[in-house]
Amino acid sequence: MATDRAASAPLAGVRVLDLTNVLAGPFACHQLAHLGAEVIKVEAVGRGDLARNLGADPALSARGMGISFLAQNAGKKSLTLNLKDPRGTEALRRLVATADVLVENFRPGVMDRLGLGYEALRAVNPRLVYCAISGFGQDGPWAGRPAYDQIVQGASGVMSITGDADSAPLRVGYPLADTVGGLTAAMAISAALNATPRGAFIDVSMLEAVLATMGWVVSNHLIGGVEPLPQGNENPTSAPSGTFQCADAPINIAANKDEQWEALARHLGREDLLAAPDFATREDRKRNRLRLKAELETVLTTRAARDWARELNALGVPAGAVMSVPEILAHPQVAGRDFLARFDDTPGVGRPIDLVRVGAMFDGVRPSVGTPPPALGADTRDILSGLGYSPEEIGEMQAEGVT
Repeated sequence: MATDRAASAPLAGVRVLDLTNVLAGPFACHQLAHLGAEVIKVEAVGRGDLARNLGADPALSARGMGISFLAQNAGKKSLTLNLKDPRGTEALRRLVATADVLVENFRPGVMDRLGLGYEALRAVNPRLVYCAISGFGQDGPWAGRPAYDQIVQGASGVMSITGDADSAPLRVGYPLADTVGGLTAAMAISAALNATPRGAFIDVSMLEAVLATMGWVVSNHLIGGVEPLPQGNENPTSAPSGTFQCADAPINIAANKDEQWEALARHLGREDLLAAPDFATREDRKRNRLRLKAELETVLTTRAARDWARELNALGVPAGAVMSVPEILAHPQVAGRDFLARFDDTPGVGRPIDLVRVGAMFDGVRPSVGTPPPALGADTRDILSGLGYSPEEIGEMQAEGVT
């Protein structure tokens, strides 16, 4: 099955060089690997990707197979090169000549100083798609700043609108900026691979990638003159639409259409609210949303969230219990759709691990990789041999710390 998937994958035959660290770049290249690309991860000699030493299991981190690394590096090969050594840069140039894509997330200017910038590598391979991921882009007053996810979340305005009036500014609970930046890079690379003639320099700014996903918030400000403010768990575009307390747990209800609002009120036995002038129109309900929320919770708190969710969805009123990550991963909606991959024999781990695949299917089949995350340098000898290096040359390079 894995062979059939690989042969029919959208990016089968594409070779990607992954020179990235930690999350945004590795996540981008992980998406490409799932889509069928051959991804060669080029890592620093002796230490590799910093993510190898990060994650919730200190023992795995100490072995260079930290959970943060495992999460987005399955299906890749690992080659170690010292890019500060001329022999290391020469090996990379040879590899670039065979590649379709190179992805890096160094600070702007680092690759040029190594003699490996876009113009230098385009001379080696004019068809190369070169993607540079950075916090703020390749130019501008902030271009040289270091950027981690939380820095970009703060700079983008995301934190200013997350939480409520008492808790904002608040960080989103996962690395949003890194992940959105990685997805943006994977999308742009996939598009560039389809261009004629092929060959491009892609400049991905994590800041701009996040802002691009904030279309409603940004446009309400730019076009409507509305200052973006934290709304907590309330949907500012409609009411009743947000999070409500039930007998056992919260529930999300999105009665955004008039007919959904009417069905909700009737099902809760609160037809009286339909006749109340304060709730007559969408704008009325938005102005009085907290009073409306309190009225609805007098009934919602009498029963369990999942009972309400089941009944409301049957009536066409979108609703869902607020679930934990372990709960949703175990739910048949996720567990029954081939979303998780199990690897029984991952180097340096010693136990089976489950990892997520991509969030899309092609003709009913979810793209996936067939190999676990690699040990540091696991494929070095094979890759260098394929580039024409003799066993003696490889041995000398290893002995001298070039690889």
